[in-house]
Amino acid sequence: MPDYLGQPHYEHGSPSRLGVLLVNLGTPDAPSPGAVRRFLAEFLWDPRVVEAPRWLWWLALHGVILRIRPRRSAHAYQQIWTTQGSPLLVHGNELAQRLQSDLSARLNANVVVALGMTYGSPSIRTALEKLHHEGVRRLIVLPLYPQYSGTTTASVFDRVARTLSRFRWLPSLRFITEYHDDPRHIRALADSVTQHWQTYGQNHLLFSFHGIPRSYLLAGDPYHCQSLKTARLVSESLGLKPDEWSVAFQSQVGRAEWLRPYTDELLTQYARGSHKRVSVICPGFATDCLETLEEIAIRNRALFLENGGESYDYIPALNATDDQVAALSELVVRNAAGWQAEGVAEPMSRERALQAGASR
Repeated sequence: MPDYLGQPHYEHGSPSRLGVLLVNLGTPDAPSPGAVRRFLAEFLWDPRVVEAPRWLWWLALHGVILRIRPRRSAHAYQQIWTTQGSPLLVHGNELAQRLQSDLSARLNANVVVALGMTYGSPSIRTALEKLHHEGVRRLIVLPLYPQYSGTTTASVFDRVARTLSRFRWLPSLRFITEYHDDPRHIRALADSVTQHWQTYGQNHLLFSFHGIPRSYLLAGDPYHCQSLKTARLVSESLGLKPDEWSVAFQSQVGRAEWLRPYTDELLTQYARGSHKRVSVICPGFATDCLETLEEIAIRNRALFLENGGESYDYIPALNATDDQVAALSELVVRNAAGWQAEGVAEPMSRERALQAGASR
């Protein structure tokens, strides 16, 4: 007999709350080979990430990849690990806390925001159970992937659906699939570039997005198109000319062709050619993580300078900055439109909410 999740001795008539589930990819619990191996085993076994015959991929994953890659990846994680832990988790927790405060002020209600990871801890299941026990009856799921891909956003949906299938009382659900061209998000990215250049000087701007296999693009995944649009909109907002910015894709693995051009190859070409001063931004990442801090800010910087580049700087992800919080808050408020949850008033503008908070 199925055992559905409920609340023992539930008090009927309890007030309902609005909840937001923020989701990011995930991180190992520690920068050690064992922890990295457990994380990679879960991540790389997801059929959304690697579309291959299961038996064949199991042999490759457990026979080769998980014997070699964990130690190398653990060394990479050690380069960026902080005293507080994984940067992705640290920034994610801060973002969730700040977003909860901002939304509670704007909606004049007790909004609950929980952070879950597709792989690793805290899991999506843990976050959803927390929201359930907090009385959330209206739920907005916000994957922290501005550009949609089946490898990321769809995997979040799979896990949310799997967890909710075990709930006795399902919440009303809205799922934000992407926000790659959201005006406030684009403005936040452009402002981060402007602020960075005010300190470090303006260089050729390289947008580096995480790659996916080219076969996924040909099968209909919109990630490539949405990435290009994000880069174009930010460049237009900055008033850049076509030769002052470019787009590349990083983190490719295996022998199959991925989205091109590859970031490391393009940086090598630039270092040996005309663009010897570059600034790199990674708009596919809401928070800094291994791929931005180790691959881009450390490894690719060394590659660029070793090949003749003169100046290389990385523009940090938006993380839990005011601009990121404001953009995501606006996104949630728009997606909550029409929900008359108990205790939820008509949304205020963010500016009005901040003024109200200051006057209390």
